Amino acid sequence: MQILFLTQVLPYPLDAGPKVRAYYVLRHLARTHQVTLVSFVRSSDSPAAIAHLKSFCDHVYTVPIIRSKLKDAAFLLQSLISGEPFIIARDWAPAMAKLIAKLICGPERFDAIHADQLWMAPYALYARACARKSAGAPSPSIVLDQHNAVYMIPQRLATTEGNPLKRALLALEAHKLAHYEVQTCRQFDHVAWVTEEDYTAVQGQVAHGPAIPTAGVIPICGDPEAEPVLTRSAKAKRVTFLGGLHYPPNAQGICWFAEKIFPQVLAQVPDAILTVLGKQPPAALLSYGIPAANLEITDYIADPKPYLAETAAFVVPLLAGGGMRVKIIDGWTWGLPVVSTTVGAEGIERQADENILIADEAAEFASQVIHLLQDPGYAQQIAEAGRAWVVQHYNWHTRYQMWDQIYV
Repeated sequence: MQILFLTQVLPYPLDAGPKVRAYYVLRHLARTHQVTLVSFVRSSDSPAAIAHLKSFCDHVYTVPIIRSKLKDAAFLLQSLISGEPFIIARDWAPAMAKLIAKLICGPERFDAIHADQLWMAPYALYARACARKSAGAPSPSIVLDQHNAVYMIPQRLATTEGNPLKRALLALEAHKLAHYEVQTCRQFDHVAWVTEEDYTAVQGQVAHGPAIPTAGVIPICGDPEAEPVLTRSAKAKRVTFLGGLHYPPNAQGICWFAEKIFPQVLAQVPDAILTVLGKQPPAALLSYGIPAANLEITDYIADPKPYLAETAAFVVPLLAGGGMRVKIIDGWTWGLPVVSTTVGAEGIERQADENILIADEAAEFASQVIHLLQDPGYAQQIAEAGRAWVVQHYNWHTRYQMWDQIYV
């Protein structure tokens, strides 16, 4: 088959969950199909990353994504007037639409169009409309890969937002997205879901009419057998969070941990070090009174492994979000003991207290982290169980054969 694959983020390097998902789906599809990748790119995306993707995609086309606070304000106003979700209005780019129309109306005939995440759904629908208008062009099937129940992200953020205006805007965005997701998913031939929870949540927004299509649940997977287990220091004292902090649920989660949980950890383990690795760390992290000797914050780093090798507890203290947290899959792959909230581990098959520790209250979360810091043997037991679990359950070489039921 000829597949046009549309992504909102360049799916390489593998430094964020959406990239991991898209990358290994691409790899799997490229084994037996001809895949043309069309992706937005940021200034940080390198020619080397694009060259790597070209090594297994037939063609790679890119469109710069340009954002600014001024543009966001204009899109917010547009969203308030039109009723369209802000994140959908913000990411509609005429240059992307023009490129897609050119490809669809060109000599290549695509059998399927794959939209990676809800952000790219409008472009897949537009591509099919272009194909139907093009003389002699077949109507391609369209596939949506739903990484999240997207409306749940602003909905959950709103429940803990202290600013009344921000809370109202988040609640409004969640309401608009819930309606938009239902209507959009219904227009696709196939919708793959990352978790059963996401499908149930979106289906729960259906007031009337047909059910939302589902091609089944295909979880986010990695390549654990290609990644050796880290050798961790026997005297590891880092409590590590890894993730893009420009993503609001990540920023909210680490701030909750730093304010409510880590002081309890320090009371029992005074030499513990909270290590925060991720793009655009929130300034609030410096306001919670954590001594400088016990706090290390970096921006994005290409290779976090030196920090991970000194990690006693890999934390996922999320209170909001949707889909799967790839950081747990990564933590297991590296052989790290993971502590997460229920929301953080949502959608992931797991064995609580065997391959991951789960805690939702600050005192309980602190207790689990302290246990890992004070008992390296116990930490190693949890880490080894996590590694064995990810190899068995989240390996793209085996789990992504499920995509063959869609692309036949």
